[in-house]
Amino acid sequence: MCKKSDIRMSIKNIKKNITEEQRSQVSDRIRHYTEQLPEFQRARTVLLYHSLQDEVDTSMFLKSWQRDKRLLLPVVKKNDLIIRDYLPENLKPGSFGILEPQGKEITDLSVIDLIIIPGVAFDRNRNRLGRGKGYYDRLLARLKAYKIGICYDCQIIDRIPTEKHDIPMDYVITESGII
Repeated sequence: MCKKSDIRMSIKNIKKNITEEQRSQVSDRIRHYTEQLPEFQRARTVLLYHSLQDEVDTSMFLKSWQRDKRLLLPVVKKNDLIIRDYLPENLKPGSFGILEPQGKEITDLSVIDLIIIPGVAFDRNRNRLGRGKGYYDRLLARLKAYKIGICYDCQIIDRIPTEKHDIPMDYVITESGII
């Protein structure tokens, strides 16, 4: 079995070959598949993320959903993620250069119906491998919402090494469809 660090390095190298045009097309397809899920259609409050350059682009997700859903974004605060409302006019670069919302922290996490999560890699059992800091692992342990991991096809691997604290996704969505 591969070590997590080896998987992270391998996926990082593979993703370097994804062009900006491919990223845009794939992101649109993933958004389309996400919008087809009944859990998404029913969701009133969605926790999303502001994508990094090597991740599925979520900027169009934010633009197209902000009219119909309450959107929340995570903010890195020390070793944890705190949650704030997404307001496009209220974003500032934060940790790791990610645009983060300012304002009051959302402490009642039960309002979140659905969470869309990035990952370095996923497997067909819907296990997720993150970047290694545990931010999402700690957050997911506190949530009851539907969990959707989104990624490129090239990020699906045979098997993610899991630990007791790892929480599988309810769905994983790539440009090829829904797992």
